[in-house]
Amino acid sequence: MGKGVRVQELPGIGKRYDFDLGGSSDRISLVVRRDGVRDLYVFTAKSDEPVAVIELTEEQSRKVGAVLAGTFFD
Repeated sequence: MGKGVRVQELPGIGKRYDFDLGGSSDRISLVVRRDGVRDLYVFTAKSDEPVAVIELTEEQSRKVGAVLAGTFFD
């Protein structure tokens, strides 16, 4: 998918995208389920357990994605 992004198929669930955030060991993972729901996991360098898990619907994901991509302007 690109430098710093790893993709893994999760049989029966969907796909997981792991994002390398650069110089730090902090990372995020995004699970895109077959039903359209997205689970965003936030990890710190200090733990293999996520410090936050956010569940987003497909519509919520599109809104957040538009802001992150810079295609939403107010």
